[in-house]
Amino acid sequence: MKKFTFFLFLLVAGSILAQGKYITKKGTINFEASVPSFEEVKAKNTTVTAILNTDNGEFAALALIKGFRFKNALMEEHFNENYIESDDYPKATFKGKLVGFDINDIKGEYMIKGTLTLHGKSKEIETKGSLSKDDEVTISISSSFIAKPEEFDIKIPSIVSKKIADDISVNFNFKLVKK
Repeated sequence: MKKFTFFLFLLVAGSILAQGKYITKKGTINFEASVPSFEEVKAKNTTVTAILNTDNGEFAALALIKGFRFKNALMEEHFNENYIESDDYPKATFKGKLVGFDINDIKGEYMIKGTLTLHGKSKEIETKGSLSKDDEVTISISSSFIAKPEEFDIKIPSIVSKKIADDISVNFNFKLVKK
């Protein structure tokens, strides 16, 4: 009987601690750095982990760099080895907050403020994001912003610099499930 009571206590305690957390391991981040008249420079990562704490609006995401997929395998190889150096910098992270977030009054649009860390460098990001509560157990968040390679000390060789946009368009979409 003591074992059953202890197990029940652990189960209840775990569910209390998990209140207010929504998570996904299948979030999507896309980026595009295409320039007209040249080959498309575009990638997608569909294995991004993200978490939202609905008690305070804190939001975090983690993407493994080698999870980005390109149409062209050679472009993917160059991205990982020459530009982003994914063996040395294997992940990108974002830690921030949905400003004014209230789980009981979801407005649809929020300012997302936080720190993006990529290639060993951190940069403050502020962007508008769309949020919807799909049902009692699912919240969707999406947004986009512009990043520049030089902000993260990513060097683009001059031989290809005209083929890669100065402004990289980044967008993300997360369908978070209550834990």
